[in-house]
Amino acid sequence: MAKRKQAARKRPAKTTKTQSSRAIWKGTISFGLVAIPVTLHAAEERQELSFRMLDRSDLSPIRYERVNATTGKPVDWEKIVKGYEYEKDEYVVLTQEDLRRADPEATRTIDLIHFVDAAEINPVYYEKPYYIAPQKSGEKGYALLREVMSRAGKVAIGRMVLRSHEYLAALLVNSSALVLNTLRFAHELRPAGKLDLPDRDLKRLKISEKEIEMAEQLIASMQDRWRPEEYREEYREDILEMIEQKIKTGKSKTIEEPGRASAAARKGKVVDITELLKRSVENARNKDEQRARRKAG
Repeated sequence: MAKRKQAARKRPAKTTKTQSSRAIWKGTISFGLVAIPVTLHAAEERQELSFRMLDRSDLSPIRYERVNATTGKPVDWEKIVKGYEYEKDEYVVLTQEDLRRADPEATRTIDLIHFVDAAEINPVYYEKPYYIAPQKSGEKGYALLREVMSRAGKVAIGRMVLRSHEYLAALLVNSSALVLNTLRFAHELRPAGKLDLPDRDLKRLKISEKEIEMAEQLIASMQDRWRPEEYREEYREDILEMIEQKIKTGKSKTIEEPGRASAAARKGKVVDITELLKRSVENARNKDEQRARRKAG
């Protein structure tokens, strides 16, 4: 892990980042007759690796163009409009002003409609987080809403329009900040019932009480506190290390990873889950003992 971090520090990779300090939306939080002027800020900062598409023959970058399907000529961004195809090849053109005019209040308001227990919201509904900050005239209302929600232990459910799309949203208290997390609508989620999943008949699946007990021991041995800052994008760091090696040895060379069995070699192997559970529990105990010895020393 230390080598990975060192490689990542030596030559920072090109990444795609969002600017969390700049407001991407201004409006109000509305509940009852109360309106709190706020701004919305991106809470994510994506650290995605950025790759260019290249022509294999000479490694020239591949360029993508916006072209007119009829003339084949490139079209500038300022000449592009949004069109809704109501019949084949028949469009209604909508401008940004049209979209705002459809429901002016919806485009400027986070309208809170219910307060619910956070535990009631299935995590599959959560989509993307945003920080909410008060505008100057909204500080008192912001602090009041934050305090009341914190004391009640509730999450507010509301609606808003962002970039011409209507969202269901959950408003949560996170320390001193209000966080808005966009939610998926129920109709946007595919039902899991269509998947071929095992039923709850443990006897049919030949799952013994001994296996359940061992699995419970394994889970108990792996319990820890939630410390999100300790989790790293290890695959990303592996890629950065490989890039660094390729730079050092010549870009045309391929670095093979030694000592890893191929996927084909691992396929078809009969798995003894009881034996795997037993070894996993032993490994977890050994790690706990090593930790204890380090602390004692």
